[in-house]
Amino acid sequence: MDMYLTHVCLWTTLLSVVVTWAISHVSNRRKKTTKLTDTTAGQERRYGGPDVIIVGAGVGGSALAYALAKDGRRVHVIERDMSEPVRMMGEFMQPGGRLMLAKLGLQDCLEEIDAQKSTCLSLYKDGKKAVVPFPVEDNNFPYEPTGRTFHNGRFVQRLRQKASSLPNVRLEQGTVKSLIEEKGVIKGVTYKNSSGEETTAFAPLTVVCDGCFSNLRRSLNNNDAEVMSYQVGYISKNCQLEEPEYLHLVMAKPSFTMMCQLSSTEVRCGLELFPGQIPSIANGDMTNFLRNTMAPQVPPKLRKIFLKGIDEGAQIKVMPTKRMAATLSDKKGAIVLGDAFNMRHPSIASGMMVLLSDILILRCLLQPLEYLGDTNKVSEVIKSFYVIRKPMSATVNTLGTAFSQVLIASTDKAKEAMRQGCYDYLSSGGFGASGLMALLGGMNPRPLSLIYHLFVVTLSATVQLLSPFPSPLGIWHSLRLFGLSMKMLVPHLKAEGVSQMLFPPYAAVYRKTYMTATTI
Repeated sequence: MDMYLTHVCLWTTLLSVVVTWAISHVSNRRKKTTKLTDTTAGQERRYGGPDVIIVGAGVGGSALAYALAKDGRRVHVIERDMSEPVRMMGEFMQPGGRLMLAKLGLQDCLEEIDAQKSTCLSLYKDGKKAVVPFPVEDNNFPYEPTGRTFHNGRFVQRLRQKASSLPNVRLEQGTVKSLIEEKGVIKGVTYKNSSGEETTAFAPLTVVCDGCFSNLRRSLNNNDAEVMSYQVGYISKNCQLEEPEYLHLVMAKPSFTMMCQLSSTEVRCGLELFPGQIPSIANGDMTNFLRNTMAPQVPPKLRKIFLKGIDEGAQIKVMPTKRMAATLSDKKGAIVLGDAFNMRHPSIASGMMVLLSDILILRCLLQPLEYLGDTNKVSEVIKSFYVIRKPMSATVNTLGTAFSQVLIASTDKAKEAMRQGCYDYLSSGGFGASGLMALLGGMNPRPLSLIYHLFVVTLSATVQLLSPFPSPLGIWHSLRLFGLSMKMLVPHLKAEGVSQMLFPPYAAVYRKTYMTATTI
Protein backbone atom coordinates (compact mmCIF):
# COMPACT_ATOMS: atom_id res chain seq x y z
CA MET A 1 0.00 0.00 0.00
CA ASP A 2 2.85 2.37 0.91
CA MET A 3 4.57 1.41 -2.36
CA TYR A 4 1.39 2.25 -4.29
CA LEU A 5 1.04 5.68 -2.64
CA THR A 6 4.68 6.40 -3.38
CA HIS A 7 4.16 5.71 -7.11
CA VAL A 8 1.03 7.87 -7.16
CA CYS A 9 2.92 10.77 -5.56
CA LEU A 10 5.78 10.42 -8.05
CA TRP A 11 3.45 10.39 -11.08
CA THR A 12 1.46 13.34 -9.71
CA THR A 13 4.65 15.33 -9.20
CA LEU A 14 5.87 14.46 -12.72
CA LEU A 15 2.52 15.40 -14.26
CA SER A 16 2.57 18.70 -12.35
CA VAL A 17 6.05 19.48 -13.75
CA VAL A 18 4.95 18.67 -17.31
CA VAL A 19 1.81 20.82 -17.04
CA THR A 20 3.81 23.69 -15.53
CA TRP A 21 6.37 23.47 -18.37
CA ALA A 22 3.62 23.35 -21.01
CA ILE A 23 1.86 26.39 -19.54
CA SER A 24 5.17 28.25 -19.37
CA HIS A 25 6.04 27.31 -23.00
CA VAL A 26 2.65 28.44 -24.30
CA SER A 27 2.95 31.67 -22.36
CA ASN A 28 6.41 32.35 -23.81
CA ARG A 29 5.16 31.66 -27.34
CA ARG A 30 2.29 34.05 -26.77
CA LYS A 31 4.74 36.72 -25.63
CA LYS A 32 6.93 36.18 -28.71
CA THR A 33 3.91 36.22 -30.99
CA THR A 34 2.67 39.41 -29.36
CA LYS A 35 6.10 41.00 -29.80
CA LEU A 36 6.23 39.98 -33.48
CA THR A 37 2.69 41.24 -34.03
CA ASP A 38 3.59 44.54 -32.38
CA THR A 39 6.66 44.88 -34.65
CA THR A 40 4.63 44.13 -37.76
CA ALA A 41 1.93 46.53 -36.64
CA GLY A 42 4.55 49.22 -36.14
CA GLN A 43 5.90 48.55 -39.59
CA GLU A 44 2.43 48.68 -41.07
CA ARG A 45 1.71 51.92 -39.19
CA ARG A 46 4.88 53.46 -40.57
CA TYR A 47 4.02 52.39 -44.11
CA GLY A 48 0.29 52.39 -43.55
CA GLY A 49 -0.08 55.07 -46.19
CA PRO A 50 1.34 54.44 -49.64
CA ASP A 51 3.22 51.41 -50.92
CA VAL A 52 4.95 53.58 -53.49
CA ILE A 53 5.89 57.25 -53.72
CA ILE A 54 6.35 58.57 -57.26
CA VAL A 55 8.15 61.88 -57.77
CA GLY A 56 6.78 63.47 -60.93
CA ALA A 57 3.42 63.14 -62.68
CA GLY A 58 4.53 63.39 -66.28
CA VAL A 59 4.09 60.58 -68.78
CA GLY A 60 6.11 58.12 -66.72
CA GLY A 61 4.89 58.98 -63.25
CA SER A 62 1.22 59.00 -64.23
CA ALA A 63 1.43 55.78 -66.25
CA LEU A 64 3.32 53.97 -63.48
CA ALA A 65 0.86 55.19 -60.85
CA TYR A 66 -2.04 53.80 -62.85
CA ALA A 67 -0.32 50.46 -63.50
CA LEU A 68 0.69 49.87 -59.88
CA ALA A 69 -2.66 51.04 -58.53
CA LYS A 70 -4.47 48.56 -60.79
CA ASP A 71 -2.37 45.86 -59.14
CA GLY A 72 -3.68 46.96 -55.75
CA ARG A 73 -0.77 49.18 -54.65
CA ARG A 74 -1.38 52.40 -52.76
CA VAL A 75 0.39 55.14 -54.69
CA HIS A 76 1.27 58.69 -53.69
CA VAL A 77 2.33 60.89 -56.63
CA ILE A 78 3.96 64.27 -55.94
CA GLU A 79 4.12 66.67 -58.89
CA ARG A 80 5.65 70.14 -58.85
CA ASP A 81 3.15 71.70 -61.28
CA MET A 82 -0.26 70.20 -62.00
CA SER A 83 -1.10 72.62 -64.82
CA GLU A 84 -0.95 71.39 -68.41
CA PRO A 85 2.71 71.22 -69.53
CA VAL A 86 3.73 73.27 -72.55
CA ARG A 87 6.76 71.70 -74.21
CA MET A 88 8.01 70.62 -77.61
CA MET A 89 9.46 67.27 -76.58
CA GLY A 90 7.46 64.06 -76.21
CA GLU A 91 5.13 64.81 -79.11
CA PHE A 92 5.45 61.55 -81.03
CA MET A 93 4.52 58.02 -79.99
CA GLN A 94 6.16 55.25 -81.99
CA PRO A 95 4.10 52.12 -82.85
CA GLY A 96 6.02 50.21 -80.19
CA GLY A 97 5.08 52.85 -77.63
CA ARG A 98 1.42 52.54 -78.54
CA LEU A 99 1.65 48.79 -77.94
CA MET A 100 3.13 49.39 -74.47
CA LEU A 101 0.43 51.95 -73.77
CA ALA A 102 -2.25 49.41 -74.70
CA LYS A 103 -0.64 46.76 -72.49
CA LEU A 104 -0.86 49.23 -69.60
CA GLY A 105 -4.53 49.89 -70.34
CA LEU A 106 -3.88 53.52 -71.25
CA GLN A 107 -4.48 53.53 -75.00
CA ASP A 108 -7.58 55.70 -74.57
CA CYS A 109 -5.36 58.54 -73.31
CA LEU A 110 -4.45 59.19 -76.96
CA GLU A 111 -8.13 59.88 -77.66
CA GLU A 112 -9.85 63.27 -77.37
CA ILE A 113 -6.53 65.16 -77.68
CA ASP A 114 -6.64 65.64 -81.48
CA ALA A 115 -3.76 63.18 -81.98
CA GLN A 116 -2.75 62.58 -85.60
CA LYS A 117 -1.91 59.23 -87.21
CA SER A 118 1.58 58.72 -88.65
CA THR A 119 2.22 55.92 -91.14
CA CYS A 120 5.43 56.85 -92.97
CA LEU A 121 8.75 58.62 -92.83
CA SER A 122 9.22 60.99 -95.77
CA LEU A 123 12.95 61.60 -96.23
CA TYR A 124 14.38 64.44 -98.37
CA LYS A 125 17.96 64.86 -99.56
CA ASP A 126 19.44 66.94 -102.39
CA GLY A 127 16.07 67.42 -104.07
CA LYS A 128 15.13 63.73 -103.85
CA LYS A 129 12.36 62.17 -101.76
CA ALA A 130 11.98 58.71 -100.27
CA VAL A 131 8.81 57.50 -98.54
CA VAL A 132 9.45 54.72 -96.05
CA PRO A 133 6.38 53.24 -94.27
CA PHE A 134 6.31 51.36 -91.00
CA PRO A 135 6.19 47.67 -91.97
CA VAL A 136 2.56 46.57 -92.15
CA GLU A 137 3.16 42.84 -92.51
CA ASP A 138 5.31 42.27 -89.45
CA ASN A 139 4.08 39.03 -87.91
CA ASN A 140 6.10 39.66 -84.75
CA PHE A 141 4.28 42.92 -83.98
CA PRO A 142 0.73 42.36 -82.67
CA TYR A 143 -0.57 45.91 -83.02
CA GLU A 144 -1.46 48.54 -85.61
CA PRO A 145 1.91 49.70 -87.04
CA THR A 146 1.26 53.43 -86.88
CA GLY A 147 2.51 56.23 -84.68
CA ARG A 148 0.75 59.27 -83.21
CA THR A 149 1.69 62.95 -82.99
CA PHE A 150 0.06 65.17 -80.36
CA HIS A 151 0.49 67.98 -77.86
CA ASN A 152 2.49 66.49 -75.00
CA GLY A 153 0.62 68.51 -72.38
CA ARG A 154 -2.77 67.22 -73.47
CA PHE A 155 -1.50 63.65 -73.31
CA VAL A 156 -0.02 64.17 -69.84
CA GLN A 157 -3.29 65.62 -68.54
CA ARG A 158 -5.22 62.60 -69.84
CA LEU A 159 -2.78 60.26 -68.08
CA ARG A 160 -3.12 62.22 -64.84
CA GLN A 161 -6.92 62.08 -65.03
CA LYS A 162 -6.79 58.33 -65.63
CA ALA A 163 -4.43 57.71 -62.72
CA SER A 164 -6.29 59.97 -60.26
CA SER A 165 -9.58 58.24 -61.11
CA LEU A 166 -8.41 55.23 -59.08
CA PRO A 167 -9.21 55.41 -55.34
CA ASN A 168 -5.76 54.15 -54.28
CA VAL A 169 -3.89 56.92 -56.13
CA ARG A 170 -3.21 60.19 -54.35
CA LEU A 171 -2.05 62.89 -56.76
CA GLU A 172 -0.65 65.89 -54.91
CA GLN A 173 0.98 69.12 -56.00
CA GLY A 174 4.26 69.67 -54.19
CA THR A 175 7.98 70.16 -54.69
CA VAL A 176 10.21 67.33 -53.51
CA LYS A 177 13.33 68.73 -51.86
CA SER A 178 15.23 65.60 -50.94
CA LEU A 179 15.13 61.87 -50.36
CA ILE A 180 15.03 60.49 -46.82
CA GLU A 181 17.82 57.96 -46.41
CA GLU A 182 18.58 55.62 -43.52
CA LYS A 183 21.61 53.30 -43.64
CA GLY A 184 21.71 53.20 -47.43
CA VAL A 185 17.95 52.66 -47.79
CA ILE A 186 15.61 55.33 -49.16
CA LYS A 187 12.62 55.59 -46.83
CA GLY A 188 10.67 58.44 -48.42
CA VAL A 189 10.85 62.11 -49.38
CA THR A 190 10.81 65.58 -47.91
CA TYR A 191 8.65 68.00 -49.88
CA LYS A 192 6.81 71.31 -49.80
CA ASN A 193 3.09 70.97 -50.34
CA SER A 194 0.88 73.43 -52.21
CA SER A 195 0.48 75.49 -49.03
CA GLY A 196 4.23 75.96 -48.76
CA GLU A 197 4.55 73.72 -45.71
CA GLU A 198 7.51 71.35 -45.57
CA THR A 199 6.44 67.80 -44.80
CA THR A 200 7.51 64.20 -45.28
CA ALA A 201 6.09 61.08 -46.86
CA PHE A 202 7.23 57.50 -46.32
CA ALA A 203 6.85 54.37 -48.45
CA PRO A 204 8.73 51.09 -48.97
CA LEU A 205 9.54 52.09 -52.57
CA THR A 206 10.29 55.54 -54.00
CA VAL A 207 10.34 56.11 -57.76
CA VAL A 208 12.14 59.18 -59.09
CA CYS A 209 10.57 60.12 -62.40
CA ASP A 210 11.03 63.88 -62.58
CA GLY A 211 12.48 64.33 -66.05
CA CYS A 212 15.71 65.40 -67.70
CA PHE A 213 16.23 68.30 -65.26
CA SER A 214 15.88 66.01 -62.22
CA ASN A 215 17.26 67.47 -59.01
CA LEU A 216 17.12 64.09 -57.24
CA ARG A 217 19.11 62.01 -59.73
CA ARG A 218 22.45 62.86 -58.11
CA SER A 219 21.17 61.51 -54.80
CA LEU A 220 20.98 58.05 -56.39
CA ASN A 221 23.26 57.97 -59.44
CA ASN A 222 26.54 59.56 -60.46
CA ASN A 223 25.86 59.62 -64.19
CA ASP A 224 26.01 62.97 -65.96
CA ALA A 225 23.98 64.08 -68.96
CA GLU A 226 25.92 65.20 -72.03
CA VAL A 227 24.48 68.05 -74.09
CA MET A 228 24.92 67.06 -77.74
CA SER A 229 22.97 69.77 -79.56
CA TYR A 230 19.87 71.96 -79.35
CA GLN A 231 16.40 71.49 -80.75
CA VAL A 232 14.77 74.62 -82.15
CA GLY A 233 11.02 74.47 -82.68
CA TYR A 234 7.83 76.43 -83.27
CA ILE A 235 4.25 75.77 -84.43
CA SER A 236 2.63 76.96 -87.65
CA LYS A 237 -1.08 77.34 -86.93
CA ASN A 238 -4.26 77.05 -89.02
CA CYS A 239 -2.68 74.86 -91.68
CA GLN A 240 -2.36 71.24 -92.76
CA LEU A 241 0.37 69.38 -94.62
CA GLU A 242 -0.42 67.83 -98.00
CA GLU A 243 0.55 64.47 -96.52
CA PRO A 244 -0.46 64.81 -92.86
CA GLU A 245 0.23 61.14 -92.08
CA TYR A 246 3.91 61.50 -93.03
CA LEU A 247 6.77 62.54 -90.77
CA HIS A 248 8.78 64.87 -93.01
CA LEU A 249 12.54 64.78 -92.38
CA VAL A 250 14.80 67.02 -94.47
CA MET A 251 18.51 66.13 -94.48
CA ALA A 252 19.52 69.80 -94.51
CA LYS A 253 22.64 71.70 -93.39
CA PRO A 254 23.97 71.89 -90.73
CA SER A 255 21.62 69.11 -89.62
CA PHE A 256 18.04 67.91 -90.10
CA THR A 257 14.78 69.85 -90.33
CA MET A 258 11.57 68.10 -89.30
CA MET A 259 7.88 68.85 -89.91
CA CYS A 260 4.83 66.89 -88.75
CA GLN A 261 1.10 67.39 -88.31
CA LEU A 262 0.81 68.02 -84.56
CA SER A 263 -2.97 68.48 -84.50
CA SER A 264 -5.68 68.82 -87.13
CA THR A 265 -4.80 72.53 -87.59
CA GLU A 266 -1.17 72.80 -86.40
CA VAL A 267 2.20 71.77 -87.81
CA ARG A 268 5.30 71.32 -85.69
CA CYS A 269 8.47 72.68 -87.33
CA GLY A 270 11.80 71.80 -85.80
CA LEU A 271 15.51 71.63 -86.53
CA GLU A 272 18.80 70.84 -84.86
CA LEU A 273 21.63 73.28 -84.15
CA PHE A 274 24.91 72.83 -82.31
CA PRO A 275 26.55 74.61 -79.37
CA GLY A 276 28.10 77.88 -80.41
CA GLN A 277 25.83 78.13 -83.46
CA ILE A 278 22.59 79.28 -81.80
CA PRO A 279 21.38 82.63 -83.18
CA SER A 280 19.76 85.00 -80.69
CA ILE A 281 15.98 84.86 -80.49
CA ALA A 282 15.72 88.20 -78.68
CA ASN A 283 17.32 90.35 -81.39
CA GLY A 284 15.70 88.54 -84.32
CA ASP A 285 18.79 86.66 -85.53
CA MET A 286 17.01 83.31 -85.11
CA THR A 287 14.06 84.43 -87.24
CA ASN A 288 16.43 85.64 -89.99
CA PHE A 289 18.38 82.39 -89.81
CA LEU A 290 15.25 80.29 -90.18
CA ARG A 291 13.91 82.41 -93.04
CA ASN A 292 17.15 82.89 -95.00
CA THR A 293 19.22 79.79 -94.27
CA MET A 294 16.87 76.95 -93.41
CA ALA A 295 13.70 77.74 -95.40
CA PRO A 296 15.43 77.55 -98.82
CA GLN A 297 16.51 73.98 -97.99
CA VAL A 298 12.94 72.90 -97.20
CA PRO A 299 11.12 71.31 -100.20
CA PRO A 300 8.82 73.83 -101.97
CA LYS A 301 5.59 72.03 -101.02
CA LEU A 302 6.53 72.29 -97.33
CA ARG A 303 8.19 75.70 -97.40
CA LYS A 304 5.03 77.80 -97.22
CA ILE A 305 3.96 76.15 -93.96
CA PHE A 306 7.54 76.31 -92.63
CA LEU A 307 7.55 80.08 -93.20
CA LYS A 308 3.99 80.62 -91.97
CA GLY A 309 4.87 80.25 -88.32
CA ILE A 310 7.90 82.52 -88.67
CA ASP A 311 5.94 85.21 -90.48
CA GLU A 312 3.15 85.10 -87.90
CA GLY A 313 5.55 85.50 -84.99
CA ALA A 314 5.23 82.00 -83.53
CA GLN A 315 7.03 81.46 -80.25
CA ILE A 316 10.41 79.88 -80.96
CA LYS A 317 11.72 77.51 -78.30
CA VAL A 318 15.20 76.07 -77.83
CA MET A 319 15.79 72.88 -75.84
CA PRO A 320 19.06 71.01 -75.21
CA THR A 321 19.27 67.44 -76.51
CA LYS A 322 20.97 65.23 -73.97
CA ARG A 323 22.49 61.79 -73.83
CA MET A 324 22.92 59.81 -70.63
CA ALA A 325 23.59 56.13 -70.07
CA ALA A 326 21.48 54.25 -67.53
CA THR A 327 23.14 53.20 -64.29
CA LEU A 328 21.78 51.39 -61.26
CA SER A 329 21.87 53.00 -57.85
CA ASP A 330 23.55 51.13 -55.01
CA LYS A 331 20.92 52.50 -52.62
CA LYS A 332 17.94 50.34 -51.83
CA GLY A 333 14.30 51.32 -51.68
CA ALA A 334 14.38 53.55 -54.76
CA ILE A 335 14.51 53.41 -58.54
CA VAL A 336 14.93 56.09 -61.20
CA LEU A 337 12.91 56.05 -64.45
CA GLY A 338 12.44 58.11 -67.60
CA ASP A 339 14.74 60.94 -68.64
CA ALA A 340 16.07 61.10 -65.09
CA PHE A 341 17.41 57.59 -65.70
CA ASN A 342 18.33 57.27 -69.37
CA MET A 343 18.38 59.69 -72.32
CA ARG A 344 19.21 59.40 -75.99
CA HIS A 345 19.14 61.68 -79.04
CA PRO A 346 15.52 62.74 -79.80
CA SER A 347 15.94 62.40 -83.57
CA ILE A 348 14.27 58.98 -83.38
CA ALA A 349 11.53 60.21 -81.00
CA SER A 350 11.62 57.09 -78.82
CA GLY A 351 11.95 58.39 -75.27
CA MET A 352 8.33 57.75 -74.27
CA MET A 353 8.42 54.30 -75.88
CA VAL A 354 11.42 53.23 -73.79
CA LEU A 355 9.82 54.70 -70.67
CA LEU A 356 6.54 52.84 -71.18
CA SER A 357 8.49 49.65 -71.89
CA ASP A 358 10.37 50.12 -68.60
CA ILE A 359 7.11 50.65 -66.71
CA LEU A 360 5.59 47.51 -68.17
CA ILE A 361 8.64 45.42 -67.23
CA LEU A 362 8.83 46.87 -63.71
CA ARG A 363 5.13 46.30 -63.13
CA CYS A 364 5.42 42.65 -64.25
CA LEU A 365 8.41 42.02 -61.97
CA LEU A 366 6.78 43.65 -58.93
CA GLN A 367 3.47 41.81 -59.29
CA PRO A 368 4.54 38.63 -57.37
CA LEU A 369 5.65 40.71 -54.34
CA GLU A 370 2.85 41.25 -51.84
CA TYR A 371 4.91 43.57 -49.64
CA LEU A 372 7.44 46.04 -51.06
CA GLY A 373 9.10 46.59 -47.69
CA ASP A 374 11.46 43.65 -48.24
CA THR A 375 14.31 45.75 -49.61
CA ASN A 376 16.40 42.75 -50.61
CA LYS A 377 13.66 41.27 -52.77
CA VAL A 378 12.85 44.64 -54.31
CA SER A 379 16.56 45.18 -55.03
CA GLU A 380 16.69 41.85 -56.84
CA VAL A 381 13.65 42.91 -58.89
CA ILE A 382 15.36 46.18 -59.82
CA LYS A 383 18.51 44.34 -60.90
CA SER A 384 16.42 42.00 -63.08
CA PHE A 385 14.60 45.02 -64.51
CA TYR A 386 17.91 46.61 -65.45
CA VAL A 387 18.92 43.53 -67.47
CA ILE A 388 15.56 42.71 -69.06
CA ARG A 389 15.10 46.26 -70.40
CA LYS A 390 18.36 46.11 -72.37
CA PRO A 391 17.09 44.85 -75.76
CA MET A 392 14.74 47.80 -76.10
CA SER A 393 16.91 50.46 -74.44
CA ALA A 394 20.18 49.34 -76.04
CA THR A 395 18.61 49.20 -79.50
CA VAL A 396 17.04 52.65 -79.17
CA ASN A 397 20.06 54.28 -77.52
CA THR A 398 22.45 52.98 -80.20
CA LEU A 399 20.06 53.82 -83.02
CA GLY A 400 19.60 57.34 -81.63
CA THR A 401 23.35 57.97 -81.65
CA ALA A 402 23.85 56.47 -85.12
CA PHE A 403 20.90 58.22 -86.74
CA SER A 404 21.76 61.61 -85.24
CA GLN A 405 25.33 61.33 -86.55
CA VAL A 406 24.13 60.34 -90.00
CA LEU A 407 21.85 63.39 -90.18
CA ILE A 408 24.70 65.87 -89.65
CA ALA A 409 25.90 67.43 -92.90
CA SER A 410 29.67 67.38 -93.42
CA THR A 411 32.34 68.11 -96.00
CA ASP A 412 34.19 65.04 -94.71
CA LYS A 413 33.96 62.40 -97.45
CA ALA A 414 33.65 59.48 -95.04
CA LYS A 415 30.85 61.13 -93.05
CA GLU A 416 29.01 62.25 -96.17
CA ALA A 417 29.32 58.74 -97.63
CA MET A 418 27.64 57.34 -94.50
CA ARG A 419 24.92 59.96 -94.79
CA GLN A 420 24.28 59.15 -98.42
CA GLY A 421 24.46 55.43 -97.70
CA CYS A 422 21.71 55.73 -95.08
CA TYR A 423 19.46 57.66 -97.46
CA ASP A 424 20.05 55.12 -100.25
CA TYR A 425 19.39 52.23 -97.88
CA LEU A 426 16.03 53.63 -96.76
CA SER A 427 14.98 54.78 -100.24
CA SER A 428 15.73 51.37 -101.76
CA GLY A 429 12.74 49.82 -99.96
CA GLY A 430 12.50 46.08 -99.41
CA PHE A 431 13.83 44.11 -96.47
CA GLY A 432 16.48 46.65 -95.47
CA ALA A 433 14.16 49.66 -95.28
CA SER A 434 11.34 47.78 -93.54
CA GLY A 435 13.79 46.25 -91.08
CA LEU A 436 15.27 49.62 -90.17
CA MET A 437 11.80 51.17 -89.83
CA ALA A 438 10.78 48.29 -87.55
CA LEU A 439 13.76 49.15 -85.35
CA LEU A 440 12.94 52.85 -85.48
CA GLY A 441 9.32 52.18 -84.51
CA GLY A 442 10.20 49.89 -81.61
CA MET A 443 8.53 46.98 -83.42
CA ASN A 444 11.65 44.81 -83.39
CA PRO A 445 13.87 45.73 -80.43
CA ARG A 446 16.81 43.46 -81.19
CA PRO A 447 20.34 44.91 -80.92
CA LEU A 448 21.72 42.24 -83.29
CA SER A 449 19.31 43.38 -85.98
CA LEU A 450 20.51 46.96 -85.54
CA ILE A 451 24.15 45.88 -85.83
CA TYR A 452 23.29 44.02 -89.04
CA HIS A 453 21.68 47.10 -90.62
CA LEU A 454 24.57 49.33 -89.51
CA PHE A 455 27.01 46.89 -91.13
CA VAL A 456 25.06 46.84 -94.41
CA VAL A 457 24.84 50.65 -94.56
CA THR A 458 28.58 50.88 -93.87
CA LEU A 459 29.32 48.32 -96.57
CA SER A 460 27.12 50.17 -99.07
CA ALA A 461 28.85 53.47 -98.30
CA THR A 462 32.25 51.80 -98.63
CA VAL A 463 31.36 50.57 -102.11
CA GLN A 464 30.51 54.16 -103.06
CA LEU A 465 33.85 55.41 -101.80
CA LEU A 466 35.76 52.74 -103.74
CA SER A 467 33.81 53.24 -106.98
CA PRO A 468 34.50 53.13 -109.88
CA PHE A 469 37.82 51.57 -108.75
CA PRO A 470 39.82 51.59 -105.50
CA SER A 471 42.30 54.40 -104.97
CA PRO A 472 44.62 55.12 -102.04
CA LEU A 473 42.42 58.06 -100.99
CA GLY A 474 39.25 55.98 -101.37
CA ILE A 475 40.73 53.18 -99.26
CA TRP A 476 41.74 55.74 -96.62
CA HIS A 477 38.22 57.19 -96.47
CA SER A 478 36.79 53.66 -96.33
CA LEU A 479 38.93 52.86 -93.29
CA ARG A 480 37.79 56.09 -91.65
CA LEU A 481 34.19 55.20 -92.48
CA PHE A 482 34.62 51.86 -90.72
CA GLY A 483 36.04 53.76 -87.74
CA LEU A 484 32.97 56.01 -87.68
CA SER A 485 30.71 52.95 -87.56
CA MET A 486 32.69 51.52 -84.67
CA LYS A 487 32.50 54.86 -82.89
CA MET A 488 28.70 54.68 -83.14
CA LEU A 489 28.58 51.12 -81.82
CA VAL A 490 31.44 50.41 -79.39
CA PRO A 491 30.56 52.99 -76.68
CA HIS A 492 27.08 51.48 -76.46
CA LEU A 493 28.51 47.95 -76.29
CA LYS A 494 30.50 49.10 -73.27
CA ALA A 495 27.65 51.05 -71.68
CA GLU A 496 24.87 48.52 -72.28
CA GLY A 497 26.92 45.34 -71.95
CA VAL A 498 28.32 43.13 -74.70
CA SER A 499 26.35 40.06 -73.65
CA GLN A 500 23.05 41.95 -73.36
CA MET A 501 23.47 43.36 -76.87
CA LEU A 502 24.95 40.38 -78.69
CA PHE A 503 23.30 37.32 -77.12
CA PRO A 504 19.83 36.57 -78.60
CA PRO A 505 18.43 35.01 -75.37
CA TYR A 506 18.23 38.48 -73.79
CA ALA A 507 15.98 39.71 -76.60
CA ALA A 508 13.85 36.58 -76.18
CA VAL A 509 13.43 37.22 -72.43
CA TYR A 510 12.44 40.83 -73.09
CA ARG A 511 9.92 39.84 -75.73
CA LYS A 512 8.45 37.15 -73.48
CA THR A 513 8.11 39.66 -70.63
CA TYR A 514 6.12 42.29 -72.50
CA MET A 515 4.27 39.92 -74.83
CA THR A 516 2.97 37.79 -71.97
CA ALA A 517 2.15 40.79 -69.79
CA THR A 518 -1.53 40.84 -68.94
CA THR A 519 -3.28 43.88 -70.35
CA ILE A 520 -4.60 46.02 -67.51
